[in-house]
Amino acid sequence: MKKIFIILPLFLSGFLFSQKKPQKKPVKKVATAKFNYHDEFRKISDEIMTNGAAYENLGELTKGIGPRFSGTSGYIKAVEWAEKKLKSIGIEMIWRMEAKAPVWIRGKESLEIKTANGDWKNIRMLSFGNSEGTGGKDLTGDIVLINSTSELNAMSVGQLKGKIAFVNLPMDPKIINTNDSYLATAKSKLISASVIAKTGAKALIIRSLTTATDDTPHAKMVYYEPDDKIRIPALSIGVRSADELEKLLKNQKVTAKINMNAQSKGDTTNPNIIAEIQGKKDAKVIVLGAQLDSWDFGEGAIDDGTGIAQCIEVLRTFKALGIENNHTIRLVFYANSENGGQGREMYAAYVKKKDEKHVFALGTDAGGYSPRGFSLDMPPQRRKQIFEWKNYFLPYGVYDFDQTDAIQDISPLKKLDIPLAELVVDTQRYFDYHHSEQDTFDKVNKRELLLGAVAMTQLIFMIDKNW
Repeated sequence: MKKIFIILPLFLSGFLFSQKKPQKKPVKKVATAKFNYHDEFRKISDEIMTNGAAYENLGELTKGIGPRFSGTSGYIKAVEWAEKKLKSIGIEMIWRMEAKAPVWIRGKESLEIKTANGDWKNIRMLSFGNSEGTGGKDLTGDIVLINSTSELNAMSVGQLKGKIAFVNLPMDPKIINTNDSYLATAKSKLISASVIAKTGAKALIIRSLTTATDDTPHAKMVYYEPDDKIRIPALSIGVRSADELEKLLKNQKVTAKINMNAQSKGDTTNPNIIAEIQGKKDAKVIVLGAQLDSWDFGEGAIDDGTGIAQCIEVLRTFKALGIENNHTIRLVFYANSENGGQGREMYAAYVKKKDEKHVFALGTDAGGYSPRGFSLDMPPQRRKQIFEWKNYFLPYGVYDFDQTDAIQDISPLKKLDIPLAELVVDTQRYFDYHHSEQDTFDKVNKRELLLGAVAMTQLIFMIDKNW
């Protein structure tokens, strides 16, 4: 009986199970990438390096229009050029956003120096942007050299009354990243007109913030504090003149004669230019930013004509390759970046008011030199995602994703918790020409400019497909 008891269930079970369809083992789905990113990167690079128009566009902007300072006809010409150029590559959504801009006129300006027994000698100079002038009259005074913060701190209030302060503070050559060197010097209170005015000095002369060794002066914007009772004129001189002046001051008294017709004439409005390719999936925005204005004395090629040309190239490439972007890709050409920054503040206020969802913002204001990476100012998890894409960028010489500073034109968007990035380039030549009359089209290398546009387009592509 035991044997029957055992066999019967086995038999029945076999009979009963045979009435059901055979069970198939579930097949595991293998996740496959929607894109071969190495191939997509190569397509982008091939298109830009073969058909890219950034260099020719930069030539039109810089040589055809020239200086495009806020509040001038040159800026309006640049606006009209940008709108026409964007339409020519098939962009349909283009509009203006008016922003306040100060009207500041440089006018004639001069600096002369003389020793006790010498004749007046003319020195090349540039007024600080937005500086007070001398009303067209000669301002004369003995020069006092200040080399360090400790020297400045040791001075009592009013100690330099009637004098002209000269700050000979070079960019630190030991700092390899020239952006860091520039910022360290630019933020020094030694070159603050408001701080120097408290010593009683009636004018400020500084050594130009540059890595060059020539005698070309480089401008800087002056910031006066609201409670300044006296706003003193401020100007810069080239490094050779600065070194020579310091040598003279070590042995004898030197007098300066400054004449500056600089004056402010209230405010006007200048437009930001905004253009976009609308997203196929949603209305979230990826924004590209560059400044359209330049200083009044140069073509503004590296600062920031190259950024303008690269942003246009990103949109042209998306159009040329027929890339269907998930999110809206928008570029913003900012007004009044050099002497105020109202354009970037206006755009950030617009985004906040409209409650627009911005996925990412990328700025470029680095001069069009060889791309090296991207500075990432964003939460750690977002940085980690971009780090994981590093191998796609390496064949294009792009490897540096460790920096964290974002460009000033997109920086107001940080308050809205938008992830920010800036194109990082080889900076070693940038401050040779920055904010000087040497900032001209011939300083830009076509291949370097296009490679920067390649890297930007590749990053925008990755963000669009993965965020």
